[in-house]
Amino acid sequence: MEDAMKRHGAFSWNELMTTDPAAAVKFYSELLGWTSEKFPAEGMEYIVVKTGDKEIGGIMGMPPGVEGVPPHWGAYITVDDVDVSARKAEELGARIIVPPMDIPKVGRFCTFADPQGAVISIIKYVPM
Repeated sequence: MEDAMKRHGAFSWNELMTTDPAAAVKFYSELLGWTSEKFPAEGMEYIVVKTGDKEIGGIMGMPPGVEGVPPHWGAYITVDDVDVSARKAEELGARIIVPPMDIPKVGRFCTFADPQGAVISIIKYVPM
């Protein structure tokens, strides 16, 4: 596991939600030389993208409940405790978009909009 996936406050993952994951994989592979592999995710197709041997992010289809939201890249920041950090973010004026929840075999995450409206996700990874 990379240090960014352990270090509180470090950007650790980037994720594209899109209407056409296959086209996105093709585009970024041709543009940047990324390689990709399917990740076994429950109830969805998830593709991990790599530069060299380093996993740097993922590409997935738009999940239910985001109708009207355009395709977009999102970033994850590692935290020591998602629930504590989510409460603190809310106290500081953030609006919770996705409350703290578990991703099987990956970790626990939460997505919020900061007081200016910028959206970010926080995550604590399960030990590998």
